[in-house]
Amino acid sequence: MNGGPSANELPLPTNASHVHGSLSDLLPSHFTTEITAWLAEDTPSFDYGGFVVGSAPRTAQLLCKSPGILAGVPFFDEVFRQLDCQVEWHVNEGAYIDTVAKEGKVRVATVSGPTRKLLLGERVALNTLARCSGVATKSRRLLDMVREAGYTGIIAGTRKTTPGFRLVEKYGMLVGGIDGHRHDLSSMIMLKDNHIWAKGSITNAVKAARSVGGFALKIEVECQSEAEADEAIEAGADIVMLDNFDGAGLKVAAQSLKQRWKGKREVLLESSGGLTEHNVKEYINNDIDIISTSSVHQGVSHVDFSLKIDH
Repeated sequence: MNGGPSANELPLPTNASHVHGSLSDLLPSHFTTEITAWLAEDTPSFDYGGFVVGSAPRTAQLLCKSPGILAGVPFFDEVFRQLDCQVEWHVNEGAYIDTVAKEGKVRVATVSGPTRKLLLGERVALNTLARCSGVATKSRRLLDMVREAGYTGIIAGTRKTTPGFRLVEKYGMLVGGIDGHRHDLSSMIMLKDNHIWAKGSITNAVKAARSVGGFALKIEVECQSEAEADEAIEAGADIVMLDNFDGAGLKVAAQSLKQRWKGKREVLLESSGGLTEHNVKEYINNDIDIISTSSVHQGVSHVDFSLKIDH
């Protein structure tokens, strides 16, 4: 399952973690069981179409029909590995595929194996690749836009992912060059409004979190005002999220907090909610260390792929 160099490949963002290795090495060994479950869901009993075409060996071409970043190669590979097929890639993961310049279609990979198994894996593999590539494309586009506007901090996705499909969507963010933020509830302790209301105060919530998280886990607190942010920093939070501030209010609050705590406490400021492709110039602010957004993975258009058997 080789990926050769491609004329479509663009330079990857300099802050992308995969400049140091293959992102596929991040995937846990059990991701293969998720793919087994996807295949079982798609063919829970008899493979009637497979009976029609039989098991003679054939090849099929993976075609990209809309522009975007290629992402999700390990998932596509594993679908067909489990079906005794082989994949040869003609475009590297992370490459931008310019279908406009190539008259609408670009050959991305060749898949070979028993005919019925090519068709067994077709829809599962295409759906996964299309979704992952869509997330990567939106992530790269937003990252490019904030860099062009002068933002030097971190752009991160959120945990508002599709249940059962988190690995794919978080992987797409990384291929796109942005930060995946926390992967799950165990990755970092984030104290939101419901935690604080249930515990009685920000200070009480942070103390309780520190008692079990110890030194190994960062604590982030969602704050609705500067006063709440001050309380969180005083209590020992590592990250303060300024939640749903408008552009002007965010700039004032971030600058004020940075000046007030300079030399006293090292704390990261994060903003969440509001950043889109349409308000980048008004929203970005280099007093904010991290901008998290769900716009890179919620309601994102898929990249269009198809698999066509050679005939």
